[in-house]
Amino acid sequence: MHLSIRFVHVFCLFALSLTVACGQSAKPAQPTDMPLGFEEYDPVSTLKVPEHKPMRARYPFIDVHNHQYQMDKADLNPLLAQMDSLNLQVMVNLSGRGWGSVAENTRFFTDAEANINKTNPKRLVLFSNINFDDIGKTGWTDEAVKILEADVKAGARGLKIYKSLGQSVKDETGQRVRVDAPALDPIWAKCGELGIPVLIHTADPKSFWDPMDRYNERWLELKLHKGRRNASNPVSWEALLAEQHNVFRKHPKTTFINAHMGWYPNNLGKLDSLMQVFPNMNVEIGAVIAELGRQPRTARKFFEKYQDRILFGKDSWVPSEYATYFRVLETDDEYFPYHKKYHAFWRMYGLNLPDEVLKKVYYKNALRIIPGLDKSQFPN
Repeated sequence: MHLSIRFVHVFCLFALSLTVACGQSAKPAQPTDMPLGFEEYDPVSTLKVPEHKPMRARYPFIDVHNHQYQMDKADLNPLLAQMDSLNLQVMVNLSGRGWGSVAENTRFFTDAEANINKTNPKRLVLFSNINFDDIGKTGWTDEAVKILEADVKAGARGLKIYKSLGQSVKDETGQRVRVDAPALDPIWAKCGELGIPVLIHTADPKSFWDPMDRYNERWLELKLHKGRRNASNPVSWEALLAEQHNVFRKHPKTTFINAHMGWYPNNLGKLDSLMQVFPNMNVEIGAVIAELGRQPRTARKFFEKYQDRILFGKDSWVPSEYATYFRVLETDDEYFPYHKKYHAFWRMYGLNLPDEVLKKVYYKNALRIIPGLDKSQFPN
C-alpha cells in the first residue's frame, strides 16, 4: 500500500517535470523589451513609398499665430535667423501685450514695438490684447476701446482674444463673462471701424470635454497633460462655440480669424456650413495639421473651396515642427507620422495643394486681411 502511494507520487513528479521541460504548461518569460501598452507601442513602419521632407516652405509665408513672450527685451536677430531657415517671412506675435496689469502689459507692448522697429519692422508684427481684469466696472469698455485705438496707432495690426474669455474670465461679481457679452460689442465694432482682424480662440478640442476613456482619441494627451481636461467645466463645448458664433453674427462688418479652424478640423462638413453662414469668418490651421493630414482628399477639397479664407498658423514656436506642416500642405506623401504621438497616433498623408492655393494660404490671404504688411517681400 505504502509502496504504491510512493510510486504514484514519484510518477507525478516525473510527469510534471516532463511537461515543464516540454513547455506545455509553463508560461514563457516576457522579453524585457516587449511593448507594455499603447503609450510604449511605437512600431517602425515597413512601408516603402516615395518620401519628401521639405525643411523650408516652397514659398515665403506669414505665420499669423505665434507667441513670443520676450519680444520686449530679447535680441530678435537669432529669431530672424530661425525664420530665414524656414522661409518664414513675417511672424505675427499674438501676445503683443504680454501678461499682468494694464500698466505692465502697456510697457511690454511699447518696448516690444520699439525693439521690432529697431530690428526689422517688416518681418515682425504685434497684435494687441484685452485686459479683462476689471470688466463689468463703470467705464471699463470705453477704456478698453481707447487702449485698442492707441495700440493700433502705435503699430498693432490686429486683436487677439485668448480662450480664457468664456471660461476663466469673470466680472466684478464673480460671474463668468460670456464670449458674446454685450460689454464687448463696442470692441468688436471698433475693430471693424479700424479695419483690423480679430483672431479669436474659443474653447479647445471637443475631446477635452468628453469622458476620458478608451474611446477618447485624445486620451494620451489628457493623461500626460491633466490640466487640459475640461470635465469639471460648467460650460459645455457647444455653448462656448455658440457664443463665439453669435459674435460673428452680430458683427458682420468685422473680420474674424477663427483660431484652430474653430475646432472643427475633424468635421469639415460642419465647418463648411459655418463658412457659408459667416462670410466674415476666416480660419487658421495652427495645431490642427494632424487632423487635415488624415483626410487628404476631403481636406484638399475644403482648401480649394475656401482658398481665400484659410491662413497659415502654427501656434507654439518650435521651428523643427514646421516641417510637418510643409509636408502635409505641399507633398503627396503617404503614411507618415506626426511629430507628437499624443496629438496624433495615426499616420498622415499630403494634400499636395495646387501652387495658387498654397500661395494664398502661405501669404496672399494674410496680406489682404492684416493691414500694413509689406507686400514687396512676397511673389505676385
